[in-house]
Amino acid sequence: MPISAVERMGRKSRLGPNQRARLWPVFAAVREALAAERYTTWASVFTGLADALAGRAARPFDHVIIDEAQDLAPAELRFFAALAPAGPDGLFLSGDIGQRIFQHPYSWASLGVDVRGRSHTLKVCYRTSQQIRRAADRLLPTVLRDSDGLDDERRGIVSVFDGPQPEVKSVPTIAAEADVVRSAVAAWLGEGISANEIGLFVRTPQLVARARAAIDGLADAASMVTAPMSLAKGLEFRAVVVMACDEGILPLDERVADAADEAELDDIYETERRLLYVACTRAREHLLLTGISPVSEYLADLQTMAG
Repeated sequence: MPISAVERMGRKSRLGPNQRARLWPVFAAVREALAAERYTTWASVFTGLADALAGRAARPFDHVIIDEAQDLAPAELRFFAALAPAGPDGLFLSGDIGQRIFQHPYSWASLGVDVRGRSHTLKVCYRTSQQIRRAADRLLPTVLRDSDGLDDERRGIVSVFDGPQPEVKSVPTIAAEADVVRSAVAAWLGEGISANEIGLFVRTPQLVARARAAIDGLADAASMVTAPMSLAKGLEFRAVVVMACDEGILPLDERVADAADEAELDDIYETERRLLYVACTRAREHLLLTGISPVSEYLADLQTMAG
């Protein structure tokens, strides 16, 4: 394939012809080194499987249903599409662009998966209270657009039940934050919420110890989930605490410092917002966000609603 024909998926800043010419030998050398050591990548695995399936008259399945489709990489999407015959009902994809945290955007249509004119935005939320969903939605644009021009319209979404307003607390010290969190969690336990129905999320694995320390000594604290935000996908709790929402942690300073240009910086800020959105929407009934002052700039949106 000519260098000029290779797309730079997910990047807003395009590489010029001279840059591509300089970088192509680097990519080729890496591929050759992997092959010499008999190593491979998951992208190569899925690409090889997709190519093998494409050559078969019969496919393994009649229909394929995929959830969390917003985080599929290109090679993975090609593989799943190849599992079923081409047709209007061969592949069903479900996802939320607002929860895309692992994958840069790219065109599904360019890989032969074209849902334009056949997609629907679901408007009823059964998992999260109206108050939590409305607050969390303020972290995202009203309209999200994918690489094929499809709009995810977030107006008009409703939840089927109500609950308390989410709380946002800015405190001066880690000890003060621990006191706030411990008090809230103890109150939830007193209301009859089980320890395994409570989750605490932080931005990085290193901050998990801060969450564990905050609930130390509470009844059945070992049953409460404490994890980085990136592991929150697919989980659900009656009550959630999102801790350590400090300035410099959301967005994460190290990621911001590594941005190569303004376009990549914008992408980092968007992804960090989505991480917080994912963590907040794990909560069904109760949501508490805490941070040490000065707190993350993202909490201003949530505080406006929570106040």
